[in-house]
Amino acid sequence: MARSCSARLQGEAAAFTAALRTLVNNPQFSDVTFVVGREQQRVFAHRCMLACRCQAFRGMLGGCGEDPPGSVPPQGPFVLGNVQPDVFLAVIEFLYTNSVSLNSHIALEVLTSSVEYGLQDLCKLCVEFIKDTLSVEQVCEALQAAVTYGQADLQQHCLAFIESCTAAVVRTRGFHELSDTVLARVLRSDRLAVDELDLVQAVREWAHVSSAVLGRPVPEVAALPVRELRLPLLAPSELATLESHNQRDLLIPVESIAAAWRSHALRRGSGVPPQLCRPRRGTRPRDHHRHLDPHAK
Repeated sequence: MARSCSARLQGEAAAFTAALRTLVNNPQFSDVTFVVGREQQRVFAHRCMLACRCQAFRGMLGGCGEDPPGSVPPQGPFVLGNVQPDVFLAVIEFLYTNSVSLNSHIALEVLTSSVEYGLQDLCKLCVEFIKDTLSVEQVCEALQAAVTYGQADLQQHCLAFIESCTAAVVRTRGFHELSDTVLARVLRSDRLAVDELDLVQAVREWAHVSSAVLGRPVPEVAALPVRELRLPLLAPSELATLESHNQRDLLIPVESIAAAWRSHALRRGSGVPPQLCRPRRGTRPRDHHRHLDPHAK
């Protein structure tokens, strides 16, 4: 008696993917339509493809398995006003082909959509693309997104990038749009390649932008980040100038400036949190820095 054998054989993946790609946004055989973005662009899709690839679409399209027999699923068109058409099309492309075409203009928004739709594989592809294409202009926006969506690897990568070219990053629009919590996280780094005096000025500019956008006083919006400024690193003349400027906007609490003056008067960093006396990688040396070392004699 002949032995029974079985096997699963696979044809050419590239040809299969190419065939599926022809169905992306193709009205032929389409049975569901989306109206996307402010442009109200129509995007055509196939209900079975979306439902089998994405739990979120399965719920939206009525394929949860919870509807009574014979019920008619929602017919649409489904209006998605808060997503750009090219971003949505990138998501659709991934669902059909398991690949995605990205560029630096849409990558962060595709990442956002991948998180919202629960598409972990697409999320990973977005993170790798963003890491590979980071720029001075976009790194802060990428860091903000990484924190928002809990992407720890991307957070670390963005922070390392910021540390390598801090002086350029703090002049970007993205830096001025950071949230206070994310900015504070950046300011905790010892490896920022910028002097403390320049960093104070960058935080002041950020605070004025945030104050205008949020409609809240400068001291209020800046309360969290200014705790991370290392004022004892400034020379007495710089501290005096800072104190004069501070009278205009009250960016820095009076007690923080007083603590920095106290470190000069006592010629040591006692009474100030140790991390605020630690020079960063880009800190210009000052004569008094040797007195800030708590182990110095």
